[in-house]
Amino acid sequence: MPDAGAEMIIGIPKESSGDERRVALTPAGAHALGRAGHTVLVQSEAGEGSGFSSEVYREAGATIVFSAEEIFARPDVVVKVMPPTAQEAEWIPEHRCLFSVVHLGAVNPKVHAALREKRGVAVGLELMEDRQHGLPVVVAMSEIAGMLLPQIAGRFLESTWGGRGILIGGVPGIPAAHVVIIGAGTVGSTAARMFLGAGANVTVMDGDVHRLRQLEKGLGGMVNTVLATPYSVARQVAPADVVVGAVLIHGRKAPHVVTEAMVRKMRQGSLIIDVSIDQGGCVETSRPTRLSDPVFVKHGVTHYCVPNIPASVARAASHALNNVILSFVEDVAERGELSFSENETLRRGVYFYDGACTHEGLAALLNWEYRPIDGIVSGGNGGSRR
Repeated sequence: MPDAGAEMIIGIPKESSGDERRVALTPAGAHALGRAGHTVLVQSEAGEGSGFSSEVYREAGATIVFSAEEIFARPDVVVKVMPPTAQEAEWIPEHRCLFSVVHLGAVNPKVHAALREKRGVAVGLELMEDRQHGLPVVVAMSEIAGMLLPQIAGRFLESTWGGRGILIGGVPGIPAAHVVIIGAGTVGSTAARMFLGAGANVTVMDGDVHRLRQLEKGLGGMVNTVLATPYSVARQVAPADVVVGAVLIHGRKAPHVVTEAMVRKMRQGSLIIDVSIDQGGCVETSRPTRLSDPVFVKHGVTHYCVPNIPASVARAASHALNNVILSFVEDVAERGELSFSENETLRRGVYFYDGACTHEGLAALLNWEYRPIDGIVSGGNGGSRR
């Protein structure tokens, strides 16, 4: 990576992962980086899925490249949404910087081995955490996912899709759908508000009573809240029309809070939306699906397990990503490696640094040695452990 103050080349690839329509930086982001004196390379059609043509990027000052290998091989910093493929990881030269999500629930050891061998810096977008333990990228995408859940649920409760044939909000004389949301974080809270707006009967479960109290107060007492225990989850899930799994443990795979035995007791045609699937899923019967083939049926229950739900509204999601990511990319472009020692939020997202695995959760999943990033960037040995 060039020294601080040197002109850097920023690369924005076209996403190769199935059904991923988002782009990490919009033309506005490319323009901002260009005005700061950096060169921005954009792979042809990188923004097409979000409604940003190559011509719009060109007008914003970016250079359009047509080779997939070139968009990874030339830049000092590569900024993308989904994790790189094994081939893309191989194309990245040594000592470069990568921004992308990690998706701990679908870790590919070959990809991470290739990235570690490059002795560069890899930043997980969803791993970045501020001093207040906020997750800026996760929050932005979670808000969008939460807003989308009622329309997803409404579609797959339809008889056409093998659902129970009911309406989210019911009609006079016919009860509304019973929606159980497990997890009162950003996804769960946003989803609760949206489902209530659609007229559903909503119950939110969480292991934190304080969080439930805040949610109930924020929604004017319109939502039911239940402390999440194995017993209470089983009791609530069985009669539900829709179960939303929104469990997030930062930097760890999600636990299975809904077991297969619980799923077996759900009614035929009911629906599970496992938003935690990018972290491995919080429902035992879940497996990743994709936007073009989003559901499968297990024990008579429809499962929707798409890891990139916001990509279904790709333009809005890309703007949201750009708004969060741009400042961190600008920091790295301006200050180089110095940014990782001084920008705490950025540093907490680093999972590889100069050949060391600096994220404890990923190291545990791959059975690799873990080295804390603070010790490395501060010049100390930082210690290490397995």
